[in-house]
Amino acid sequence: MKGMTSILAALAMVFAVQAAEAHPHGHKAQHKQYNQHKRIQHGVRTGQLTRPEAYMLRTQQAKVRHYKQMAMADGRITRSERQLINRTQAHAGHNIYRQKHDAQVRRR
Repeated sequence: MKGMTSILAALAMVFAVQAAEAHPHGHKAQHKQYNQHKRIQHGVRTGQLTRPEAYMLRTQQAKVRHYKQMAMADGRITRSERQLINRTQAHAGHNIYRQKHDAQVRRR
């Protein structure tokens, strides 16, 4: 019984290490994506974003997700793919800021 537990623990560690190596920069990009999603939600909830603005921003987030999926299709993200994802996320982040701070507000 004790041997079985140690084997299962070793297997779990192997899978955890493989998952970490497969996405060396995935966690940071995923965290950015989550923060941008929350910023859009907050803008909608407070009325800072109109429906068309929120739709456009969510479409940009879908584009980032699509780029990530395409980059991981072969199992690894190359430097140029990572740069494209980061550039697209940065552009989307600037758009979120601009849209939240423009003069347009959603009617209640």
